[in-house]
Amino acid sequence: MDAIALILVIVGALNWGSIGLFGFDIVGALFGGQLSVMSRIIFTIVALGGLWAITFFFKEKILNKTAE
Repeated sequence: MDAIALILVIVGALNWGSIGLFGFDIVGALFGGQLSVMSRIIFTIVALGGLWAITFFFKEKILNKTAE
């Protein structure tokens, strides 16, 4: 699950980078515009991956506490 979340975060970062640098939405272009159902599903999945990635900040602390 962590690897999938990381891939989704990377996809989101690349998409936001292309919007910021070039004004081009890659996901929107591939899936029929920003408001298409498929684009919205992709955006939601990427957002869920980002939320899952928040747990990465806490994993090291948990591992360190269990090692003590």
